Amino acid sequence: MRLCFLVEEQYRRDGMPMAVIGQLAAWGHEVDLVRPGGSLLSLAETISAGRHAAWVLKTVSGGPGLSLLEAASSVGLRTINDVRAIRLVRDKVVAAAVAHDRGLPVPATHAAPRAELFAELPADAFPLVVKPADGSNGRAVRLFERPEQLAAWPDGEGMVIAQPYVPNTGLDLKVYCVAGDLYATESRSPLRPDMPRHERPVPLTAELAALAAEVGRVFGLDLYGVDILLGPDGPVIVDINDFPSFRQVPDAVPKVSQAILDLARADVPEVTELWPAAHSGLLTAPEAV
Repeated sequence: MRLCFLVEEQYRRDGMPMAVIGQLAAWGHEVDLVRPGGSLLSLAETISAGRHAAWVLKTVSGGPGLSLLEAASSVGLRTINDVRAIRLVRDKVVAAAVAHDRGLPVPATHAAPRAELFAELPADAFPLVVKPADGSNGRAVRLFERPEQLAAWPDGEGMVIAQPYVPNTGLDLKVYCVAGDLYATESRSPLRPDMPRHERPVPLTAELAALAAEVGRVFGLDLYGVDILLGPDGPVIVDINDFPSFRQVPDAVPKVSQAILDLARADVPEVTELWPAAHSGLLTAPEAV
């Protein structure tokens, strides 16, 4: 089988996905490695029907690889994850809206082009967790105790979101899904740099397993991670990632490699499975009044 991996520069030395590429090659499969941020590509040669069994993306949220993945999908090539599912979770504004609509436990979310606009929220909305809508890997996640502190957020392009701080132990629960198999780890929150580094596998309760599986069903993901906080009112989803690191997952490399092969061979799901009827309003223009 021939596969194409789109890998951003910052992941070129990471176990995910480089070790997976090595594993697939060791199993006798051919893997083309494309650097979306540093390669000159002939689209006619690189993206052609029948050339690859599947395309796999490992880039930062705002990286250029997603456009190439969408180009491959547009000519009928299999992508892992489905490119429409990746789009849903890469933009945290969209992800929060879909999660809220489907009844998933997510914090109340506000969006703005500048963080200082969150100062218009009532005082009891603070403390607020603010993050870029296209952020990943905990990048630029900050906690603001008071409205006047928001001026410290750097100016930049793109939307930012704000969510109320969920009281917790300082440890995030990460649930990883490898084509239906679920694994849980806990690690230090990016908001608690004062705590020692901490990352280890933990048991996964039936409640949290059901919640993580529902995230995959709602968003149409096969390989993904869900960041969950165990707050005073129960579990709260604070982030969803396509193709995460799978750190602390036992035998992650062969498991993810095998999942990619299985997904590449599987029948392509119908669009309605990824965009249920309940979400048809996201794609349909509102009726004229």
